[in-house]
Amino acid sequence: MRRTVQRRAVIGFIALMALILPTAVPASAGESPGGSVIKLYGATSAEGIAAGRGTTFYAGELESGDIFKGDIREPKATRFIDAPAGREAVGMKFDVRTDLLFVAGGSTGKAFVYNTETKEAVEEIVLTTKAGSFINDVTLTRDGAWFTNSKYPELYFVPLGRHGELGEVVTRTLDDPSLVLTDPARQFGLNGITSAIGGRILIVAHSFNQALYTYEPESEVTARIDTDPLPNVDGIIARGKTVWVVQNFLNQVSRVKLNHDLSSGEVRDVIESGSFQIPTTAALFGNTLAVVNAKFDEPTADRHEVVLVPARE
Repeated sequence: MRRTVQRRAVIGFIALMALILPTAVPASAGESPGGSVIKLYGATSAEGIAAGRGTTFYAGELESGDIFKGDIREPKATRFIDAPAGREAVGMKFDVRTDLLFVAGGSTGKAFVYNTETKEAVEEIVLTTKAGSFINDVTLTRDGAWFTNSKYPELYFVPLGRHGELGEVVTRTLDDPSLVLTDPARQFGLNGITSAIGGRILIVAHSFNQALYTYEPESEVTARIDTDPLPNVDGIIARGKTVWVVQNFLNQVSRVKLNHDLSSGEVRDVIESGSFQIPTTAALFGNTLAVVNAKFDEPTADRHEVVLVPARE
């Protein structure tokens, strides 16, 4: 396994924060059923997941950057792409038009793009060279891929042509000063990202602020969504005006219903499972969520998995 010293330090910090922030919610009789558990066969770390075609999904081995492929109808997923040395795999998204898989590269400051038909590493894209950067997640729109940086209030846009052509990176600095971290070495800022209203609006999670924000690429305006605090917010995924918020150390996913203009939202459901162990990201398959266990509380875990749960209580 190709480990990254900086990533282990980040995981150690997250584990420390778990002692400070609210503790994980225990399993109870009223929670969602544990659902099916899909083993990532041979994975020694995990973080990201993306829905593929049909019931197919892709998941990443965080510390090696390798990609696993599975089916939500099967009990295990297997190693699919052996990533070149020195890579990491955090959030990821699959583009059905081009069969390309876009992967956030964590502490490398890069994005990685793979062809899922040929298993080839198509592109290694430098998003930023700023010290301490952590490229955390990615979402796709009709025009391209947007990536978050958890240490700086920046988004990176990689244009995507209809035949898979990749354009030059565009950096966008978000205009809300509250997004700037006071101690980037110890804090996580921008984290999960998803798109809404046909990709015209991006929704971004900010872990330290325990909040969601909208970002409009055309006007470059950022606005906080008025919700109750969302502690430990990590990966997010949207359908219509509903956003599923993965809350890692709380071992839960909150289903947030947004109002008509996305300016406010209300938690409608809290989805729990006794099979959750520090979930980080999720993919949506109809009315089922496929949620990845990162197990940051168990750094030496030799088993990682995807947990299937209903998308609402």
